[in-house]
Order: sequence, then C-alpha cells, then structure tokens
Amino acid sequence: MAGFLQAGAQVSYPKTTKQVVTEDYHGTKVDDPYRWLEDDNADATKAWVKEENAVTNGYLSTIPFREDVRKRLEELWNYPKYSSPFKKGDHYYFFKNDGLQNQAILYRQKGLDGEPEVFLDPNTLSETGIAALGGLGFNKSGKYLAYSIAMAGSDWQEVYVMNTETKQLLADTVKYVKFSGFSWIKDDGFYYSGYDKPDEKSRLSKQNQFHKIFYHKIGTPQSQDQLIYQDRDHPLRYHGAQLTEDERYLVVGVSEGTSGSEIWYRDLQDPSQQAFTLLVPGFKTEASVIDNVGEKFLMQTNDGSPNYKVVLIDPKSPAKENWKTIIPEKKEALQGVSTGGGMLFAQYLKDASTQVFQYNLEGKLVREIRLPGIGTASGFGGEKEDREFFYTYTSFATPSNIYRYDIASGKSELFRSTEVKINTADFVTEQVFFKSKDGTKVPMFLTHKKGIRLDGSNPLLLYGYGGFNVPVTPGFSVSNAFFIEQGGIYVVVNLRGGSEYGEEWHRQGMLDKKQNVFDDFIGAAEYLIAKKYTSPGKLAIRGGSNGGLLVGAAMTQRPELFRVALPAVGVMDMLRYHKFTVGWGWSTEYGNADSAAQFPYLYKYSPYHNLKKGVKYPATMVTTADHDDRVVPAHSFKFAARLQEYNSGNNPVLIRIDTDAGHGAGKPTSKMIDEAADTWSFVMKNLGMEFKQPPAKKAF
Repeated sequence: MAGFLQAGAQVSYPKTTKQVVTEDYHGTKVDDPYRWLEDDNADATKAWVKEENAVTNGYLSTIPFREDVRKRLEELWNYPKYSSPFKKGDHYYFFKNDGLQNQAILYRQKGLDGEPEVFLDPNTLSETGIAALGGLGFNKSGKYLAYSIAMAGSDWQEVYVMNTETKQLLADTVKYVKFSGFSWIKDDGFYYSGYDKPDEKSRLSKQNQFHKIFYHKIGTPQSQDQLIYQDRDHPLRYHGAQLTEDERYLVVGVSEGTSGSEIWYRDLQDPSQQAFTLLVPGFKTEASVIDNVGEKFLMQTNDGSPNYKVVLIDPKSPAKENWKTIIPEKKEALQGVSTGGGMLFAQYLKDASTQVFQYNLEGKLVREIRLPGIGTASGFGGEKEDREFFYTYTSFATPSNIYRYDIASGKSELFRSTEVKINTADFVTEQVFFKSKDGTKVPMFLTHKKGIRLDGSNPLLLYGYGGFNVPVTPGFSVSNAFFIEQGGIYVVVNLRGGSEYGEEWHRQGMLDKKQNVFDDFIGAAEYLIAKKYTSPGKLAIRGGSNGGLLVGAAMTQRPELFRVALPAVGVMDMLRYHKFTVGWGWSTEYGNADSAAQFPYLYKYSPYHNLKKGVKYPATMVTTADHDDRVVPAHSFKFAARLQEYNSGNNPVLIRIDTDAGHGAGKPTSKMIDEAADTWSFVMKNLGMEFKQPPAKKAF
C-alpha cells in the first residue's frame, strides 16, 4: 500500500491494494477486489485505516473555519439535558448531563422536591467516556438494579447488579449479553438474552448464532445461570424475555430478523406448565404482548390490520377467530401501547407527528392527550398503582420539554423546560407533500430561519432513513440547529420503508420494492430544486446505517443531483452483509444474495457494486468506527476505496474512521462534537458557505 495516487487537484489518496477476487452469484460473476479490507484484524487493514485517516485529517485541517465551527458547536452543546423522571420504590430517578459531560449521569431523589444525589455515573468507568450505560432494569420493589455497560459503542454488553438501598455493587456479573432487557422476579433474579462466549479476536465481525434466554439468580455465578429458552434448529433467530407486570407470565418473543414475530408464554404460577406454549405463530405478522388482564393477554398486532390494533387473547383458545378487539385499527398507524394507572396509552402517528389516546382496559376512549404541537412525544405509561407519570415533547425547533401528566384528570403541566443558547424562535418548520416517481404522496419537514428566499441559492441538507419499520419524526438536534443558524435548510423526508403510515408503507420499501425508498429520496431532492429551495450545487444528503445505504444508492444512481454526500455507518455491500455479526437479521428487510430470486435486485442497487469508473461523484465523507459490530466498518472501507478509485473530477472523497466508537449508541459527547465539527466543516466548505459568528446572546 505504499505510495500515493493523485486523484484531482485537491486530495492525494493512499494507493489501495487490489486483489483478484471473483464470486459467482447464480451465474453472474462479481468482482470484489477490496475484500481483504473485511479483515479488521489484519495489519494491512490497520495500516490502510491509518493512512486514510491521515488524508482525511489533512484535508479537514485546511478548512479555515473548522475551529470556529467546533467552538460554536461546543458552546451550543453546553446546556443541561434531562430525561423524564420515573419512580421506583421511594425514589424518583432521572438522567442529567450538565452540558459537556461525555455520558449522562443517573440521579435519584426522595420525592419531587428532594435533593438529587448521584446514583450511577458511567463517566467514572472510563477516562475517555467510552463506557456507556446500555440498559437498566429495576425490580418491582426498587431494591435491585441490573444495568449493562457497553464499551466503545459495541453491541456486546456486561451486566452488573446494584443494591439500591446501599448503592453497593453485588458480586454478580453477567457477560456476553446482546439485544437484551432485564425482567425481574421479585428480589430473586432476572431473565436476560445473550450468546455463548465469542472468540475474542473475531467478536466484532463474526456472525452471531444461537441467541438464548437465561435466568440469573442473585448471589450465584453466571456459570450457574439457568438456560430458559433456546432453539437448536434455527441458529439465526432473536429471543427476548418479558414478564407481565404481575410477574405471573413469562412471555418469549421470537423473530427471524427485523420483521415478523412469534410469541410463546409460560404461566409461572402453574407448576404443571413446564414447557412454553405457543400463543401466536410466526412469522408473517408483527405481534407484541402489552400485559395480561387476569388470565388473558392484551396484544398489539397487525394481523389483518396493517395499521395495527389491540386485541384480547384467551390462551386457552388462542385462535384468531376467538380474539376480542379492544382498540380497532384506525386510519393513523399505531406505534405502540403502554399501560399505567390501570389505563392504556396508545401512540399513533398522523403524518409523522405523535398523537396519544388514553383508553380503559376495555377499550373505551377516555381522552386524547393534547400535545403542544406537531412533534414527537414519548414516555407515556407507568405501573398499575401510579397516578401520574412524566413524558417528553420535542420538535425540530423545540428542545425536549418534560410534562407531568395526571392520569385521572388528563391534565398536563410543564415540569421542566430546556433552555438552549440559540434563538429557536427564529426557526420555522413547514410540512410539505410531494409525489414520488410512482405517484405516491410522500411528506417531508423543512426547518429554516424565517424569511428565506426561494431563489435556489440556499444550502440544504436532506436527511432520510426509509427502512425497518422505523419512523423519522420531529426532534430537536443542536447539531442541526447549528446548520440552520448558519443559513441552511434542514429537511427530513418520511420515506417508504418506515412505519409512518403502517405496515403497508413499510412493505412498499422493503425486499424487491426497496428501490421505492431511493426513488422517494431522489424525488424529494427534485421537488426541493424545482421549488427553488435549493439547487444541485447547494444540496447535501445524509443518512446513517440503513440511511447510509440510502445515501450510497442515491449518489450512485443520481450523482449529478447532489453536491455533498454523507453516508454514515452504511450497509454498502448488499451481497455479503448477512455474513457478519447480526447482518443475517436484515434478510427479512433486504433479501439475501444467496437466493437466486433476490440476488438481482440487491445487485442492481448495492452501492459498492454500482460505482462506475470516470463518474464525477459528489464531495463525499464516509464515516464509520472501528468498534461498529452492527454494520461492520468493512462496508464503508470497501465503498470508500472503490469510490476513490473510480471518482473523476476534483470533488474530495474521504473516509473518517473513528476509534473506540461503534454504530452510534453511547458515543461520548466529546466524540459527537468532534464528528459534528468535521461533518459541518466539510459540508460548508463544499457548499460554498462561510462561517458566520452569531451575535452574543443569553440563553433563550
């Protein structure tokens, strides 16, 4: 890999070794010259990463306003951030970050007027802030807390147990946990999900198999944990354990990937039921147990109802024809149902904005919970004996505010507002609808300063995701607010593949219909250009993970349409993604190249395979991280190497590879600010923007 290759006037790239690797996919020969970059442990790969980062840092260091951008972002980031409080035992617990702390700290206090005390501070576990809380699980009495720690953004987590009365850690530790919650039985122990011990060298890339459910009894070593559920015949399935609130029923949810589920249960009060009993067969529908009502189960399902409904199931006669509808399907898509105070709280999306309705357990509507505006609200629900709970509300121009909700009266009152150091009153959000390539109406949100001119000269960043039944809803980001402050327009498009309009909207963007997602994204760009919000020379696109795939596909299909592309931790090799860690779980969404029927459409849009020699691609900064074991960095490595080889013209093609970081969860504040500063500096330079120092203002 020694030597450098001149590629345009701006950047000299490392000369990346090519090897002759050809694979036959159902009669189609596919070259993969950069496959050697899949080995993240190889010295050659490590040397390549080092050289690429040197090139990227060298380019970014020439941007004259980079340090100004970083200072402004650090200033904007430095404000107190709170979570909603929740009650356990005699205490209220909440997270708080003073501003620039790498990780939020868990506090507690007695009563709402009590003096807060630090309860759990993950910042003490690592000097660089790379240790992050993965999950929390209090038992019902609040005496014990099981919590998991993830290091450097990895999905692998280690579990610890604390006695909350003394704040002392017990000797109990549980390793090799992934994709798990903690479901407690009294003060005795908890259920969790995990894998067998992985090989240390390949744990960040090797395919994960045989996800199991265990029971850990307090005071015993992990070696004595009881195996509760496993499937020896299907190594590529996920298994999750859930207890009903009364701790009577243990519910196991099984999935073959990210779509479709199967539900089993066991009555822990019935000694004669030693094995699990099937409640809902898989895997053609999505179903989840909300809770039990006596000996029956309340369940959310899309069986026969693509926008979801709530039904009551008697496990003694679980056939569909015996289900009782509690909350029927509506025009809006049901996103989730929670319980609290003996009530049900159903959360819907209306054109990607939250609506919440309160029902009794028989399905009678009590009220709609009035929210402050078009935005995203979360946190509804609690325990049966609760009389109140706290929820958060946010929008593109509103930082998260916390509201206190009285279950009996339906009254919401502002409990805690968030103040930021930017004048969000100067921001305006509009929702517009456009027609995609096939005539489908697609919504998007545009946020910008008041009084912009529609003359095509505005720098604009278009963000999308479009997959896995995940909705993209309004939310405040101080990083995006910086771009708006600098005169940019921030746009979120609600692509097919998400859950914004129910399961049909999802299905229209998956498998052989995945191209619809890219068409929606391209259609959004064309609409914004036609309406003179921006122009191709002022348009940047961004997305992460499945959204990184989106950006990779859009820039390879329509490179002339965009000036800047920011694919983050993207799935770029659609022929081999299923061979790494948990990539197999995405086959229900994407398809699998091992299938002769599915290979053609995957190959047609796979970003790595659709780069072409001599094409002028947008200025691109690929971002990934060395500990990403969700979408392994090999995707980004291979895509960047080929893009550097094929790109013509002077647009820079960089890859920024973070160290001691993963897919995104748990990333310390310092790393988030560093990445945001580099990203916005790159965007602003390549969109022809200059840094504008805002006038000094007090917090708004």
